[in-house]
Amino acid sequence: MTLRQILIALAAAILLALVSWAWFGSTGEGKDGRGDRGQQPVLVTLSKVESRAFVDVIEAVGSARANESVELTAKVSDTVARLNFTDGQSVDAGYLVAEMTQREQTADLAAAEASLREQEQALARAEKLRARGFVSNASLDGLKAARDSASARVAATRSRMADRALRTPFAGKLGLRRVSAGALVRPGDVITTLDDISRIKIDFPVAETKLGGVSRGQTVKATAAAYPGETFTGTVESIDTRIDTASRAVTVRAVFPNKDGLLLPGMLMTVGIETNPRTALSVAEQTLVAVETRQYVFVVSGDGKAERREVRIGARVPGHVEILAGVKEGESIVRDGTLRMRPGATVKVADEPEKQAGARKDGGDRRP
Repeated sequence: MTLRQILIALAAAILLALVSWAWFGSTGEGKDGRGDRGQQPVLVTLSKVESRAFVDVIEAVGSARANESVELTAKVSDTVARLNFTDGQSVDAGYLVAEMTQREQTADLAAAEASLREQEQALARAEKLRARGFVSNASLDGLKAARDSASARVAATRSRMADRALRTPFAGKLGLRRVSAGALVRPGDVITTLDDISRIKIDFPVAETKLGGVSRGQTVKATAAAYPGETFTGTVESIDTRIDTASRAVTVRAVFPNKDGLLLPGMLMTVGIETNPRTALSVAEQTLVAVETRQYVFVVSGDGKAERREVRIGARVPGHVEILAGVKEGESIVRDGTLRMRPGATVKVADEPEKQAGARKDGGDRRP
């Protein structure tokens, strides 16, 4: 071993000894039989181990979707005769959004209706003659078939005309116009969009291991970057019947009322589901002392001595931590001053700031 290696090993040993002494305290005793550092009490503030309500929160991110959404497209190739809406207009189901040019179809309908009337009149005369025995049953059946054929032509023409009138399938809000009156459109060309945003759906993934904490009807809370500080409340509507084998997650759908129309389709939402509500022991977050992967607190006994005790923690809420094991309710633990603490140290409890302010107010500068 070289001299350099010996010096490095010696420095590491000294550093390890200093760290151990800092955490576990010096075992040397002074002339009076007490630890050298034990002569000076450590000034601290205390807090109690208390019971507090906790819940587990399943968090995920999902995109908002309209309750119903559709693109209104042309069904035939022709020019747009008239557009009957404005951008963002709210409409009812069956509202006439656009009409295509249909002069040819109007003429065809008139011809089909005239043919139908002619066939009906011929059938009526034949039925009168049949009652007198001048028309055979075969001839009467032929006239009935001709009447039915003419009626079918009328229905087919009216259907083709209906394809040239674009109507909304449900109530909602129309989007932006994609075409203008007089434009030539083809089947599949989008004229506008229709969204029902009275309710908003959010699909989000939940890990397979947490699926047991999710059920239909459960309350879901969501936030959006567009509205800082505002929380939206909805419910779990359905859970997918399959788990994704790649991500080991299942898709959960939540529904949120959207009466004010604040939430829009495509908006990125952060959702949270509260599960497993319970009451458990808790301590203030600043009382914890982390040593590698373990957590400790300093418990102060009645004689003012501090005991370092390992604890097992659970859920966290702002300012507090759930304690699963290690302390009992009502025990006093060090809140401020943990950096100066060591096992077995004597503590001196500092007055709370409120008490100090009150003492200054009551016993201020009094002159005889």
